[in-house]
Amino acid sequence: MDIAPVGEQLREWRTRRRMSQMDLALDSEISTRHLSFIETGRAKPSAEMLDRLADTLQVPHRARNALLLAAGYAPVYRERDLAEDEMAAMRAIVDHVLAGHEPYPALAVDRHWNMIAANASVAILTEQVAPELLTPPANVLRIALHPDGLAPQIVNYGEWRAHILHRLDLQIEASADPALAELREELASYDRQANDNETTGPSAIAVPLVLDTTVGRISFVSTVTIFGTPVDITLSELAIEAFYPADRESAELLRKIGG
Repeated sequence: MDIAPVGEQLREWRTRRRMSQMDLALDSEISTRHLSFIETGRAKPSAEMLDRLADTLQVPHRARNALLLAAGYAPVYRERDLAEDEMAAMRAIVDHVLAGHEPYPALAVDRHWNMIAANASVAILTEQVAPELLTPPANVLRIALHPDGLAPQIVNYGEWRAHILHRLDLQIEASADPALAELREELASYDRQANDNETTGPSAIAVPLVLDTTVGRISFVSTVTIFGTPVDITLSELAIEAFYPADRESAELLRKIGG
């Protein structure tokens, strides 16, 4: 696979971050002239210089490796499968976090929102989802918005759909990942649902997921947790989404289900 020149990559990330050459040079404590030479290929940056520029531009680990390779350096960040033996400690941490969140649903996803692991309480979210959508790799955003997924059960479908698409837009802008752009295009193409215009009202302080389940209506709010100091690409791209009851009735129902 062809790798774009390092200067071209830096210019693309600078443009994506809406920074001028002067902004990036000042924040990285280098001269504008030197940065211009790097972007045009007239100067080769050191590995330390690339690291400084990448920090300023908040370039993800995967893209930092691409910058290093384009400049002729070895990549710094490894990418290991979670199934590998040396990742056993990380898998144990993820499993511990997920199990500790019960009786509320929680799941771990990769950078493309494919489900890596989940606790038993996620069953309340997936019990009416078509089996083919749950076949690995099961994509949680596809499950949420697909007509054969959660879509018919989501009371405030239009609001939740807008929330998911906006979240994807921010992630695409931050990562420049073409697979995420393709996923967003797919999600946006799904047919509208009859519950598309339902909203939770102006008093809400967060967008909830309001779901009609087989045991009653449950309202969730969610949080996303990432590892704070990862040096592995897989770990840096892993996120845990935890769902909490948005009201007392939902909390009581979930505790009853959890038994």
